[in-house]
Amino acid sequence: MLSRSLLDRVLDNDWLATLDPAERRLALREVVAPDKIAAVAEHVDGYGPLAEVMARPGVTDVLVNGPREVWAEQDGTLTREAIEWPDADALRDFVDRLLARGGGSVDASRPVADGRLPDGSRIHVVLPPIAPRGPLVSIRRFPSVRFTLDDLVRAEMLSAANAARLRDLVAARATVVVSGATGAGKTTLLNALLALVGTAERVVTIEETPELGPFSSHVVSLVARPPNVEGSGAVGLDALVRASLRMRPDRIVVGEVRGREAAVALAAMATGHEGSMLTLHARSAAEAPERLAELAETDVGRVRRAVDAFVHLSRRDGRRKLEEIEAR
Repeated sequence: MLSRSLLDRVLDNDWLATLDPAERRLALREVVAPDKIAAVAEHVDGYGPLAEVMARPGVTDVLVNGPREVWAEQDGTLTREAIEWPDADALRDFVDRLLARGGGSVDASRPVADGRLPDGSRIHVVLPPIAPRGPLVSIRRFPSVRFTLDDLVRAEMLSAANAARLRDLVAARATVVVSGATGAGKTTLLNALLALVGTAERVVTIEETPELGPFSSHVVSLVARPPNVEGSGAVGLDALVRASLRMRPDRIVVGEVRGREAAVALAAMATGHEGSMLTLHARSAAEAPERLAELAETDVGRVRRAVDAFVHLSRRDGRRKLEEIEAR
């Protein structure tokens, strides 16, 4: 942890903020002792106290529960880390800097915020008084290397037989819904399925934060935009799904359906966009049609006519498993 006096000495030099990270690392030599440069640069432009844990292979989630409590999930196991901030104010300063790097902000008028960090990690922040013990920070990391179905078989996430069934579904241009709880591996599996799509097919992906791809030479990515500080300018997933229909897609892929976009995506699946895919939260393959019908405000029969296969994932004892494939 950097001392407050050293950090204040750096932050008093406003001109440092006008430099890009590479230039700033060099300029810090004029402000601090050489042996402190790496630590200060990591604090200003990196993950600060979280740098070591964020650099570890296998870490998927880092959870900060106030200034005195940090947990990390590595290889499916959640453990507490020996990381602290001096107080809630120091943690809040860290949160502001981290969110700013992802183009976001959080304050008393909007105490809950999401952002996307430069390395692709997703950050979620909740401030007091909603979080009475201090700022809560949840960082979800995504693997830099995409897993194939064969990789997932080797990791025992699914069987070779189920991998073959999934390959057949993609080749047959079946419409597929991947369901499961948070962290069950929905995006990981969806990326593996999309890697099977032919390079001649035009795929349009629609997400709140970009987690899919790259998996093909002809993919178009659409990303939702939250409202600005004035509460305007938002572009939701439903608008992006409608926009995708005018982009001559062979397949439409929607990551994490949870609202009005379900109706538009379902209509697309039912009216000629074979091979489309989406993910949603559900407790089983049997519940997934009901959940999708609820979101789309339609009947379950329409959902079952539009969707060819429901694939459900679970997470137990830190391990992700493909539980069911319900196909017609």
